[in-house]
This record gives sequence, C-alpha cells and structure tokens, in this order.
Amino acid sequence: MPRSGTTKKRIRQNIKRRLRNRAAKGVVKAQVKKFLATLEGGDPEARMRELRSAIRALDKAAAHGIIHRNAAARRKARLAAKLRKASAAPNRESGE
Repeated sequence: MPRSGTTKKRIRQNIKRRLRNRAAKGVVKAQVKKFLATLEGGDPEARMRELRSAIRALDKAAAHGIIHRNAAARRKARLAAKLRKASAAPNRESGE
C-alpha cells in the first residue's frame, strides 16, 4: 500500500486517466468497425462519411496523446487504402 500522499494521488490520477484512455480507444475502435462494415455493402457516400468519422476519431485520440500520432497516421492510411481497394474492385469487374 502506498504511504505518502503523493503516491496515493498518483494512483488516483492513473485510474482516472486509464478510464479516459480506454473510453477514447473504444470510440476509435467503434468508428473503425463502423467504417469497415460500410465497406461490405454501403454506398460510396456512406463509405466516405464513415471514413471521415473514423479519421476524426483517430485525430482526436492522437491530439490528446491517447495514441501516438504516427500510429494514427498509419491507421488512417490503411483505412484509406482499404477504401480505394473496395471502390476499385467493382469497377474492374464491371469493366470486363
């Protein structure tokens, strides 16, 4: 058990920050999953809308230091690549 007041306070702060970080990461995961679900059968407008909301969630998490900014950039690039691949696939099939 902690004895000094500063270590007790540090534990309280860590608990609060952990809960806040977990909540923010949950929002990011939910937005990314929502975007990936629209890739399956959503219309192009819905895909773009969900991609923008996922990017916004990633940027917010990076701005608050919840995830590293390079990790956010990497994940945004991968989501955009998935969108490009998904929107190019029907065009190739219909062109043949």
